[in-house]
Amino acid sequence: MSNILEYFFGSKEKTRILRFFLHNPEQRYNLTEVAQRNMLNRNRARKELENLHKIKFLFKKTHKGKIVYYLNQEFIFYPELKNLVAKDNMHPQSGSLDRIKNVGNVKLAVISGGFINYAKSKADMILVGDGISRAKLKNLMNCLEAEIGKEVDFVLMNGEEFKYRLNMLDKFILDFLEGPHEEVINKISWLKRFMATRK
Repeated sequence: MSNILEYFFGSKEKTRILRFFLHNPEQRYNLTEVAQRNMLNRNRARKELENLHKIKFLFKKTHKGKIVYYLNQEFIFYPELKNLVAKDNMHPQSGSLDRIKNVGNVKLAVISGGFINYAKSKADMILVGDGISRAKLKNLMNCLEAEIGKEVDFVLMNGEEFKYRLNMLDKFILDFLEGPHEEVINKISWLKRFMATRK
């Protein structure tokens, strides 16, 4: 649906900025923060911010010598836009998810939360692997956050820790795996059998 929103709103920049402010309605951001957090060209981000300010979707003010932008929650179409973005399933459109396999020896990557519009999930992703590169993981998370418009809440653990926590019937992991989720990578052959015994 994100591609639909890009066509509907006219550009990737506008779509990302709309989603970003709708996901962060109480926060104030300057141009640099908006451009960096959404991985956008500064000039294009500035243009879209000003356009959104002109129609009163965003307010702006000077704070500590910098212009900051923030959401106008009284905007006439605010409830409709919030609802539209809430229905936007980000999983198929999150191209950066394909890069998870490049951060190390990833054995399991499962997503929920912001990726599939499941607000009750306590996390957006569980990542299990060994030899994970922190630098590559940080870069990946920055890309994913730019795509979904909010911080990705993820849990990282190695294979031994995951197995131990599952055998101890860790409530967080079981709730995540028994709730709505989607697998991006699963190289843990016994996991499906284990979860089947829970039903």
